[in-house]
Amino acid sequence: MNRPPATTPADGAEDGTVVEDAAVETMMADAVLTGRNMGAGAYIAGILTGAQAATAPTPQALLKDMWPGVDPAVVQAIYERGVEVGWRGHALYQAPRLSGAELAEAQERLRAAGFEAMRGLVARSRELAGRRLHPADGEAAGGH
Repeated sequence: MNRPPATTPADGAEDGTVVEDAAVETMMADAVLTGRNMGAGAYIAGILTGAQAATAPTPQALLKDMWPGVDPAVVQAIYERGVEVGWRGHALYQAPRLSGAELAEAQERLRAAGFEAMRGLVARSRELAGRRLHPADGEAAGGH
């Protein structure tokens, strides 16, 4: 690549020294990957917005999601935790046979903390997720 040398104060070269080609490549990759992630973030925001609208009985009911009278910082913290739990739950649901170890770890953490009812729910789901389908109950071997 024939590019003129770049300078940037971001690398501590406030005196205008030439930035190495490797640093330029890193900055370019950083910018491109950041853009990709921002685009993916917009996509995910659209998915979350669609889910929010789909779970409200009417569009006017979305006003309740603002939780008037509750500290906005508390609402935001609860919302972020809900998204985190929902996103992780979806991942576990999508690949139950691959999530056995993670469910086992969660089960043990809950047991150690004394959360027996929750541990039991995880154990049941882990058991169900680990079962292999019989061809009569689902797709035959080989995917046909």
